[in-house]
Amino acid sequence: MASIEVLFALVLATLVFAYIPGPAVLYIAAQTMSRGRKAGFMAVLGVHLADYIHVLAAAFGLSAIFRHVPELYLAMKLLGATYLIWLGISFFRRVAPPQAAADVSPRTPMRALADSLAVELLNPKTTIFFVSFLPQFVDPSASLPLWAQFLVLGVVVNLLFTSSSILTVLTASYMQAKVAANGTAQRVIRAVGGTILIGLGARIALDRN
Repeated sequence: MASIEVLFALVLATLVFAYIPGPAVLYIAAQTMSRGRKAGFMAVLGVHLADYIHVLAAAFGLSAIFRHVPELYLAMKLLGATYLIWLGISFFRRVAPPQAAADVSPRTPMRALADSLAVELLNPKTTIFFVSFLPQFVDPSASLPLWAQFLVLGVVVNLLFTSSSILTVLTASYMQAKVAANGTAQRVIRAVGGTILIGLGARIALDRN
């Protein structure tokens, strides 16, 4: 494996990526504000699990397929963007009455888990990130196989990103609790959450990279 110094550099670099607000932070905040804390944590779990699949894909060369078959990359990107936009629209369609605004349906957290898994799995840029970022900290001369080093480093990176996501849920749920008894505020929050998701989907779809 890489030296302690290299691992320390990996942690520092990952923390910079993880704690600068980006699409994942906005997505999890939108889920939390619109569906509640439990749904927010389930959204974090969904992204966390999906990222392990991306780490495996990076370790075993899926990014090479994207490079050789750009149509597959484009198809996945557009499918993921469409799903995000659909989720955002669904937030506008589900307007709860004021007395039920603070209540979260028992199925909502599981739905947030499923949605987050789907959204993150359909984001090929995550695989590209791992395959571009992790090799900088891999030691080809180490006794541990390269794919195993990818997995170990990927777990470290994933855990650090998840710590940022958990902080996002706690912050967003605190804000959500402040307006839980206000039906109008709840509707505004759902509209903001839906707008964020639609905006993220449009950004992904229009991104040429």
